[in-house]
Amino acid sequence: MTRPTGADDAAAHSARLAALIRREIAAAGGALPFDRFMDLALYAPGLGYYAAGMTKLGPAGDFVTAPELSPLFGRCLATQCAEALDALGGGDILELGAGSGALAAELLPALAALNRLPERYGILEPSPDLAARQHRLLAERLPELAARVHWVQTPPASLRGLIIANEVVDALPVHRFCLPPGTTPAQVPGAVREMLVQCDGDTFTAVPAAPVTPGLAAAVDALRLPEALLADGLCGEINLRLAPWLALLADGLDAGMVLIIDYGYPRRELYLPERRDGTLLCHHRHRAHADPYAHLGLQDITAHVDFTAVAEAGTAAGLTLAGYTTQANFLIGCGLDRHLHAAAADAEALLDLAAGAKQLVLPAAMGERFQALALTRGLRPPPAGWCGFALRDLRERLQSPHPS
Repeated sequence: MTRPTGADDAAAHSARLAALIRREIAAAGGALPFDRFMDLALYAPGLGYYAAGMTKLGPAGDFVTAPELSPLFGRCLATQCAEALDALGGGDILELGAGSGALAAELLPALAALNRLPERYGILEPSPDLAARQHRLLAERLPELAARVHWVQTPPASLRGLIIANEVVDALPVHRFCLPPGTTPAQVPGAVREMLVQCDGDTFTAVPAAPVTPGLAAAVDALRLPEALLADGLCGEINLRLAPWLALLADGLDAGMVLIIDYGYPRRELYLPERRDGTLLCHHRHRAHADPYAHLGLQDITAHVDFTAVAEAGTAAGLTLAGYTTQANFLIGCGLDRHLHAAAADAEALLDLAAGAKQLVLPAAMGERFQALALTRGLRPPPAGWCGFALRDLRERLQSPHPS
């Protein structure tokens, strides 16, 4: 299946998904938690954005990720991967949500040049059409390495190596909550309202209601939101699927590193007055907006990542927080400048590569909005620290200013 080419095709696709969601709302008694709506909108078999066969990445899709922006992203990651594989004495790599396959297409030859190829390169891809696209790209670009690549449906039960999640956590379904103006920190558990999705004729609306999701009020209370922020009221997102997801990855990691790169903030910088309406973001044909009920099945839906929550979930799962920094610091620490000049065959190529590199590291582009975090098990860092975090490790920013 390809992206619906006309307005009628797109409308029909959205209508089928809307009908499915309406049936589930009716079965649930008239309302669904937002995380279930988001789950269906993105992953409903054959209809959800990531489960239907629509072009998602690149100029013909809805958004562009770092591996598509520049080959330097994958080559820099290869430096970090090689360092970790060297410390392990070899191992495997598992990439979660591999998109177009562009990261693997750069990462594998770069690791081959460093004599640090993984024994196996696994890809866990929930989108059937993206998996097919990855197959085609890697077979075409890396015929000599394609035998190392295999696709899996679940994380392996035993892995020694690296797990890479680039722009994955932001697409995990989230719960949405609101707190009314004047709420004090002590009142938070009883004041939390869960945003539930209801039908309003042929459209969907979100309404605040008493929480129906077990543990939601306690999880919001655990954020320790300051009174100054609560005074004017607050709506936001919280990812209750993050801890089980990381626990699943940790259970299968015998030794190695989980490397997470995504857009988001530490908790103290995520929940701020300028984001009191939340961070929900949708992408449709390279336009970003905040309406998750538009273009059903035809648009991505994401929320900014709480990297404090990632660190907490990782350590609770028995992993060690090994580094946290901005994407710019991470890529520079992994030798971005060296990779840039090594790849440039001439002045024109240098200019082209430099343009992509700027998008990766400039604060107004991806450099400060995207963060990198590493969790490890049974892995001793080099004396100078892991290269991606050696330039500037910002782990202190993950601490909540209002500890329990």
